[in-house]
Amino acid sequence: MGTTKTRRTRIEQARFDTRLSRSQKELFEEAARIKGFKSLSEFVIYTTQEAASIIIERHNAILASEKDKHIFFKALVNPPKPNKDLIQAAKSYQKAVTSK
Repeated sequence: MGTTKTRRTRIEQARFDTRLSRSQKELFEEAARIKGFKSLSEFVIYTTQEAASIIIERHNAILASEKDKHIFFKALVNPPKPNKDLIQAAKSYQKAVTSK
């Protein structure tokens, strides 16, 4: 027989094994029970993924902030020459301010 449309595509999975102390396991199981998870594994996967996402998001924000600081500092130290639009805007502003 050939392949049918009812076969499900298998999701590639990886295994992660760890050892923890009895007190850690009990703590995690209690938290999983309180939050309504079906299993300890489901709780660990969910909370670990959530924590990892937050760590990566914060790390990327710091990197972006550092990059922005570098660009800003560079612009202060070596400002670019004003283009025509900026010169015109400055003239318009000066005219508006002095005419009051």
